[in-house]
Amino acid sequence: MPGFTWMDAIPLWAFFPLTVAVVHCVIELGYRLGRFRRDVTPDEKEAPVGAMSAAALGLLAFFLAFTFGFTGARFEERRSALIDEVNAIGTCFLRSQTLPPDQCARIQTGLRKYVEIRMNARTPETMWPAIQESEKIHDQLWAFALRAAETDRSAVTALFISSLNDVIDLHTKRVTFGLQGRLPGIVWLALVVVTVLSMGVLGYLEGLSRSRRSPALIAVVLTFSTILTLVADLDRPTEGTLRIGPQLMIDLGRKLQIENSAP
Repeated sequence: MPGFTWMDAIPLWAFFPLTVAVVHCVIELGYRLGRFRRDVTPDEKEAPVGAMSAAALGLLAFFLAFTFGFTGARFEERRSALIDEVNAIGTCFLRSQTLPPDQCARIQTGLRKYVEIRMNARTPETMWPAIQESEKIHDQLWAFALRAAETDRSAVTALFISSLNDVIDLHTKRVTFGLQGRLPGIVWLALVVVTVLSMGVLGYLEGLSRSRRSPALIAVVLTFSTILTLVADLDRPTEGTLRIGPQLMIDLGRKLQIENSAP
């Protein structure tokens, strides 16, 4: 499916426990390797390894800040695009009332169907079919608008066509932000590699310097796993706890139905 990466194969509910398990295993492997090196080469210095560990963790923190900022910005852009689209559809619906009654009825019926499709697209399985159906309705509405322009080239008709064009443009904007504006798979791969290497070096340093594992490692594992899970949640527009709800579109659909039943 367009816009989806290999990371989407991992269910979001399994992301946190899987990350905890992977990070813990990597630290444990590093710890065991560190203890082995300490027994084999007791003269190995901890200071250089500590400096390398600090550098690796600093790079990981920078990388996490970058990805968190990117996904957070995309989340806000998706929310802003939804608000703009709802306003554009409402404006287009109102301006359609300036057209002849038969044309107005067809256009408003199409807009109501369009809103219904948009507010029911809530899962990855329904997202792509909803996009395709929405684009079909765009073609139908644009054909109605061209017929209206052929019979009436007034400024009122031009305003309606402009508002319909805004609806189509904002659809493209939401698709871009929601499906194509996500973290690329190569960035996820780099993040995984940097995390594994950084945690491995941390465990190695722990093995060199201690005979027992520090309880603080548990906090490190949980902290990094939590941040990675938040990044994954923000990057998935159709699932998770941080997705943008369809309430604005639902409210618009109710409003359009009320106007349809008004005398």
